[in-house]
Amino acid sequence: MRITLAQFTCREGDIAHNLAAVLAQIERCSGQTDLLVLPETQLTGFTHPDGNTDYALQLQGPELAQVVAASQRMGIAVAVGFLEQDGAQLFNSSVLITPEQGIYLHYRKSHLWTNERVEAQAGDRLVCGLWRGRRVGLLICYDIEFPEASRALALMGCDLLLVTDGNMDPYGHVHRNALLARAQDNQMFVAMANRAGYGCGMQFAGESLVVDPLGREVASLGREPGIMQAELDFSLLEAARREYRYLEDRRLALNGETQWQQRHDEQRWWPLIAR
Repeated sequence: MRITLAQFTCREGDIAHNLAAVLAQIERCSGQTDLLVLPETQLTGFTHPDGNTDYALQLQGPELAQVVAASQRMGIAVAVGFLEQDGAQLFNSSVLITPEQGIYLHYRKSHLWTNERVEAQAGDRLVCGLWRGRRVGLLICYDIEFPEASRALALMGCDLLLVTDGNMDPYGHVHRNALLARAQDNQMFVAMANRAGYGCGMQFAGESLVVDPLGREVASLGREPGIMQAELDFSLLEAARREYRYLEDRRLALNGETQWQQRHDEQRWWPLIAR
């Protein structure tokens, strides 16, 4: 599978500008890639510093319909993020749009960064779907720092995890480290497209990355806006799982031990992981 990561800038609330950039990139990828991955909230930008979210999009609105049409016209799948308005609720969302199904996967960020919790609601489910013979899952930015989310997708059979990201300084290294770990721990491909440049009062870190199921870097970008292409060799899934299989070798029944002071020192046992 050929995959392209587009490490873009965007403008908060300037839907016309952001959408035009996304559509132009889909056109440029024609015949060169199977899957284009773009950053978190690429179509809308984040919440404006003054709290304005009037520019949030609806899932079935005309903006995403244009991305669907471009995907079908060019035969390219597209993963892209946006602020989503659903009735009175605001979500930080991403979709996987495919030429075959249109909006195929729809995911709402489940781990909200500190300043997002004021305006947005957290999503309540993970998504993973079969596309062209491979199971693909979605996460957004801060989600990747929680091993449980990626592991849950691995248990759903995920072969390729796509992360739409909006990570900023000084935390660039955090997501790079997390991606390497999530790919190795779950023996799957992980691809992250991060935002670059300055916006919304933040300097975004860039450093988009593709990691193979052995936890090795396949390709990466620096800090400036740019485009990167990589070829995913899915035979590496079998190679990574040949000698050992983390999902099968887990020992969930192990218990941990803790102590605290009551009237007397008392020992209690707690499960390490609840099932």
